[in-house]
Amino acid sequence: MNKTELIAAIADKAGIAKKDADKALTAFIETVTDELKAGGKVQLVGFGTFEVKERAERTGINPQTKAQIKIPASKAPVFKAGNTFKSAIK
Repeated sequence: MNKTELIAAIADKAGIAKKDADKALTAFIETVTDELKAGGKVQLVGFGTFEVKERAERTGINPQTKAQIKIPASKAPVFKAGNTFKSAIK
């Protein structure tokens, strides 16, 4: 499912126009992104939690040259599914 299909599905389930569903989805994405940028997390009980995890600097190996390289520290967004969501998928 791509974004256009998701918007159509949201509009159908909520009984709203696709234009309004697009605005709502865009607002959700922007809000989650802004909160994660600010160092917070977004927890939707039953669905899951969006948060940022910090990855420490580590040593890796270039597969072509077999030389060791340093992989710098970074931040990565992660999603942890909630129990209700997990149960619905099983």
